[in-house]
This record gives sequence, C-alpha cells and structure tokens, in this order.
Amino acid sequence: MLQQDHLTVQSDLTLLNKVQKWFEGFYLQHTSKFSWPEEQLYCLNLALAEGFSNAVRHAHQDLPPATPIDIDVTLWDDRMEIRIWDWGKPFNPDIIEEPSPGTLQEGGYGWFLLRRLANKVVYERYQDRRNCLWIVKYHSK
Repeated sequence: MLQQDHLTVQSDLTLLNKVQKWFEGFYLQHTSKFSWPEEQLYCLNLALAEGFSNAVRHAHQDLPPATPIDIDVTLWDDRMEIRIWDWGKPFNPDIIEEPSPGTLQEGGYGWFLLRRLANKVVYERYQDRRNCLWIVKYHSK
C-alpha cells in the first residue's frame, strides 16, 4: 500500500460533490508520480459517484439522513481501491439482470455501469450489519 484516506459523510446526495472533490484531490496528489492516466480519474470518480448515489438512494432510503456513509480509498503499486460502507439492508447483486441493448428499463444500469468502469466490483455484507461496495481499478499505462 502506498497511500490511503478515509471520508465519512451523511447520507445526503447534496454531498456528492464534496465526495468527488475529496477523491479527485487524493487521486491528483498521489497518482501523478506513478504515471496514472487522467482518464482513470474520470472512470473511478464516476464509479464512486454511482456507488455513493446507490447507497443514499437505495440502501439508506428508509434511514435518517444523518446515517453515515464511510468511504476508504487506497492506492497500491498496481491498483486503486475504493470501499463504500453503508448501513442499509443487504441486497443480492447477482439477481440484477443486465439491461438488454436497445431496451429501456427502470433500474439496474448503475450496477451494469460500475462493472464496466472498474476491473473488479464486489458487494459484501459484514457481521456488524454494514454493506461494503469494493471497487478496484488496475493501473493502465
């Protein structure tokens, strides 16, 4: 591990800009010396936005806005990892069907998008009743 940071915010979509600016600052400060392309910043920032938005809109929809969402970002030699922790009900991402090309449907696009933006996306439920969305992007030069 080379660098890491943590941010805790309330479950409020108006804080998305703060979350993205925090991540962008981390990315620009720590990846330039390792030749990470700027395009990866946009992919990761979009994945972070999707994961955070899903936590607020879906996982926390029945919880008070003061419910915290924790975000960890870790830079390794070969990858960057983002973990988004929420207190919502568990869900099974395996039952989300990928939208068929050329069709419109409500929901399901976020998970589809996340899997396209990152090299690895894992959802886990922990014994402390928190959910973790783990997003991994490998370094590409």
